[in-house]
Amino acid sequence: MKIVQFNAFGRGHQVAGVKEVADPGAPLAGEVLVDVEAFPINPVDLLTIAGTYASRPKLPAIPGSEGLGRVVEVGAGVTGVRPGDRVLLMGRENWMQRKRVKAGEILPIGVEADPLQLSMLKINPATALLMLKRYRELGAGDWLIQNAANSAVGTNLISLAKADGVRSVNIVRRNELVVPLESLGADVVLIDGPDLAARVREAMHYADIVLGIDAVAGSATGRLAECLAEGGVVVNYGLLSGEPCAIDPHQVVFRQISLTGFWLVKHLGAMSDKERAAMYSDLGARVASKALEVEIAAVYGIDDIKAALEHAARGARGGKVLVTPNGPLS
Repeated sequence: MKIVQFNAFGRGHQVAGVKEVADPGAPLAGEVLVDVEAFPINPVDLLTIAGTYASRPKLPAIPGSEGLGRVVEVGAGVTGVRPGDRVLLMGRENWMQRKRVKAGEILPIGVEADPLQLSMLKINPATALLMLKRYRELGAGDWLIQNAANSAVGTNLISLAKADGVRSVNIVRRNELVVPLESLGADVVLIDGPDLAARVREAMHYADIVLGIDAVAGSATGRLAECLAEGGVVVNYGLLSGEPCAIDPHQVVFRQISLTGFWLVKHLGAMSDKERAAMYSDLGARVASKALEVEIAAVYGIDDIKAALEHAARGARGGKVLVTPNGPLS
């Protein structure tokens, strides 16, 4: 059986590689044996391999923040899943061909949909949904603003907001991204820059924005803050710039703009099993209906993990990079 492993921290394509290991064997009581069908390469995975994520694994380590699998065998006492069922892998260390896990570390997928899209269900759609719902009560006609709008979280957020009648201002860095996002349902798409706030106000006819979603950090956080109405909140969930979030004290003191952080791990941990299952059932149904769909840049086999990691690290790539460790999916 093949796994992906890294023995030192650094750039993914330089430090990670494929290793042959023993098959995990039959599941014990309370366990499930799963063939991993597909997994995406997320920013969190690249940060984990680099050693700069919030949790730093003990080396050698197996990456993998999410993935989709199909149940091969269940151990004694396991109910709710059976061989052949598709499941989300809710734990980490998923970059391998086959995995033996506790039954509580998987979530059944009760819909028929593109498995490549389902393999991306755990993190980005849930992140977008929770940020949309948890920080401000937005109704039809209300506005939000986000940067890195062409990211997987960004495109999910556009679709989820549109379904609720919430309008979105979407900030990107390249002109060629404008038309694709507009076709997805983005109400306003603008190129980032120092005069962003003035252009945002003009584009949306001076309507109030109370929620800003920030994936970039650095000075980009401050530019989002300048676009918000008094009392608005910026929710930071990423650090694409590699710099600390920077907001002018004028925004915080005199306009009462607040900054908070979002980490999916904390939110999932605070939810009951019933709440998590209901959320992913809703998101899975949206994927099945194609209301949620993420562009895919390329699909690699596990033996080509170095090429896949190099591709995923490119700043200007279009769409997600995925891996199908047991071969192409039908």
